[in-house]
Amino acid sequence: MKSIFNPTDNHEIINRINQLSPITLSQWGKMTVSQMLLHCQQIIKVAHGTLELKPNKFLVFFFGKSAKKKLLEPQPFGKGMPTAKELKVTHEPDFETSKAELIRLVETFSKEGHDCIKNMKHPFFGEMTFEEWDILQYKHLDHHLKQFGV
Repeated sequence: MKSIFNPTDNHEIINRINQLSPITLSQWGKMTVSQMLLHCQQIIKVAHGTLELKPNKFLVFFFGKSAKKKLLEPQPFGKGMPTAKELKVTHEPDFETSKAELIRLVETFSKEGHDCIKNMKHPFFGEMTFEEWDILQYKHLDHHLKQFGV
């Protein structure tokens, strides 16, 4: 399994981000490329502890652990997975700004290692280990980059 903390795998993700342009179209879903870049930042910011989302205790209790287990399996994320409303981007962000910020955030994983993870509790999945954050971050980025053909 690839790792967002591994400099080689991290660099591969950044190279894929750099292949995107403002006119790159999605192969599925409703987001534009700029919206996707900002959406991916939000997931990272949750791990970094700079974006706090209120957990839905009912969903966490009844579905969080089973959903986390499924997402941590080796296969890629499926198309059309639900997104928390707080993570949906409805405006059109600036492409270059969003791209540069996502690259900066991705780089922190290989530069700082586990020290960049400040939030050990995911708002939906509950308690997370560094390995689980690693898998979730890599697979989430990979999923959305594939969505845009890179």
